Formats: sequence, structure tokens, C-alpha cells
Amino acid sequence: MGWFPCSGQSKQPAKKRRKKKDPIEPASENSSASYKAKEVSKDGGSDHIAARTFTFRELADATKNFRGDCLLGEGGFGRVYKGRLEYSNQIVAIKQLDRNGLQGNREFLVEVLMLGLLHHSNLVNLIGYCADGDQRLLVYEYMALGSLEDHLHDPSPGKKRLDWNTRMKIAAGAAKGLEYLHDKASPPVIYRDLKCSNILLGEGYLPKLSDFGLAKLGPVGDNTHVSTRVMGTYGYCAPEYAMTGQLTLKSDVYSFGVVLLEIITGRKAIDNSKTAGEHNLVAWARPLFKDRRKFSQIADPTLQGQYPVRGLYQALAVAAMCVQDQPNLRPVIADVVTALTYLASQNYDPEAHPVQNSRWTPTTPPRTKRDGDKRQNGAGGSERDPAKRLI
Repeated sequence: MGWFPCSGQSKQPAKKRRKKKDPIEPASENSSASYKAKEVSKDGGSDHIAARTFTFRELADATKNFRGDCLLGEGGFGRVYKGRLEYSNQIVAIKQLDRNGLQGNREFLVEVLMLGLLHHSNLVNLIGYCADGDQRLLVYEYMALGSLEDHLHDPSPGKKRLDWNTRMKIAAGAAKGLEYLHDKASPPVIYRDLKCSNILLGEGYLPKLSDFGLAKLGPVGDNTHVSTRVMGTYGYCAPEYAMTGQLTLKSDVYSFGVVLLEIITGRKAIDNSKTAGEHNLVAWARPLFKDRRKFSQIADPTLQGQYPVRGLYQALAVAAMCVQDQPNLRPVIADVVTALTYLASQNYDPEAHPVQNSRWTPTTPPRTKRDGDKRQNGAGGSERDPAKRLI
């Protein structure tokens, strides 16, 4: 939720409070003011209503006067609370921006404008906003499962860790949200702050990109980039953007590659608790990309070997392409979506496969007779295996 210059030091994770009892009751099915969404979109497929304006009193009532036990999280721009709207009985997330932060006011305007125009099933829905006096608040749909960061890096005690199938589903959905911004929005939108804490999860682990305060309109016409102040989150910024301030769609692709690596490895983009040489996730992973025998060392240990070897290789190949130093060597996000959608469709059944041993893996993925025949015929299996286009 927060930002800082890419060349700066990593912030501490957003503070979160665990509460024993949820003070916000679920929406009643018998509510006389039931919330009705309008259908939209050929491209997006997300249900939404036009952004509504709220008074500060309405949102204070929704959050029990911003009570501490309604607090969901805290970031660089302010705090996020869980609330219930009286007029619709809908559970929502309410972000209260820091009144002392000038950048917070700018983020507020950008977010209202962006999410007022952009609608997709993998983008969080902006329900409304409040600009009452010096108060600036944003009201979003409530994402019941929290952020991807919660599940990868800060799981509650006893919470089941994400399995391989769920990880690929989240990766594919996040990539589709980014594809919408890059290819369907006109002009294209550069997200600029893609990270695990900004990927929220709804029922069924449906991922949605959130927090558009740093988004920028992309280059149009003959322009190759937009020049802007370097902003983002340390560890996720593309190197050319951090050095020159020249922002392109490929800058987002790099950030997505870092997120994909986090999904595969369970490691943080920047983790100063690790030993020297392992602080930066991309720097740690790059030497391992060169030797398939070491791929099992990259997989998240909490998977306990329950992942498809071939799927791991292909997912790592996609991530490796995304985090290339040279932007022209990175794939466009549409190709990433194709590859990850395929991987997400390949349901892995741990009961039907042996657990992978991290001490040894074959130097090449297992091949079936059909695979061999296709290679001999020169097809390479690309029609059946779109992920191979990025390998």
C-alpha cells in the first residue's frame, strides 16, 4: 500500500492486527436495501456500480468510528478498515488517507480517476470515495482472503499454505489484470506498483490488483516511454526505470516477474534476514536459472515437494524471461498470460504423483512418447504447451 523511491531502503511490512472477533457483521440476506451491481464490459467482465460519493459521517459509522479492531492494515498512505455500509448492508474496505501526506492527496485523485474508468474481473472495484473537508477516503469491495503477501509471507498460525494449483491460478489472474491495463485500456496504463501486498484475494482465491495511486498513462504514438519521477517499491522496480526514470510497459513486466518468483519460491523480493547473497530474490535466483538440476532448490519448501516438475520448469522459465535486465528481451504481458493460463489449467494431483526430492531432479523434464514424436516431427509441442513459447 505504500511507496518509496526504488533506490531507497525497504520499508517494514505493513502493520496488521489480528482480532479475536470480527466487529463487522456479514451482510444480511434480508436487507431491504440490497446492493445491486450493474453488469459491464465485454473485455473486463467485472460487476460494478458507478463510484458513489460518501460523507465522512457515513464512513465513520460504517467502521464504528474507525475502531482499532476494524483495522485491516496500515501502509504508507494511511490505514485500511473493514466496514459495513448502512444503505446497502455491504461489507467493504475503507482506506483513510493520511491528512498530512501531500502525496496521499495525489494518490487519491489518481485512484478515483483510474478506477472510475477501468473495470475488469482482476482489478479491485472502487465503490466510492469521500472528499469531505480535509478527509480523503476510498471505499473498495472487501476482499475476504486478504493479500497475496498475507498468504506467502505472513500466514496466520494454522493457516493452510497455498498449494501449487492455487499459486498458478493467482499468477494467471494477476497477469490478466495487468494485460487489461496494458492492452485493453486506451491509452495503456502502467501500473508501476505491482507487488504481493497489492494483489488482493477474494473467494476462491480470485486475485485482483489494487492500489492504483502510482499508475501512469503509458506512451502513445511514436513515444517509447514516459519520463517520470522514480517511484515504486524497492525490489520490484525494473533496473532501467530505477536508473533513468524512463517508464514503459516492460517495467511492469519486470515487477510481475518478481511477484511470480515470490509465488514460486515463497521468498520475499527483499529479505534482509537472509544471508549475504540472498537478500535480493532476483539476484539469488538468476544463477539457479542456468542449471535445471538446481530448480528444486528454488521451489518453496512449504510445498513439501508437491508440484509438477515440468510445471515448475515452465513457471521458472516465464519468471526468468520477465526479470531480464534488458527490457526488449522481456515478453509482452499477453504472452505471459497465455503461458500462465496454460499452467493454471494443468491441474496437479499430489495423490497421483510422487513427492519431488529437493536433493535430486532430472536434468530435463520427463518426456512421454508423444512428446518425443512431436520433437522429431519438428512441432516441439508448442500448440499443446503455450508455456514453451517463453522458454
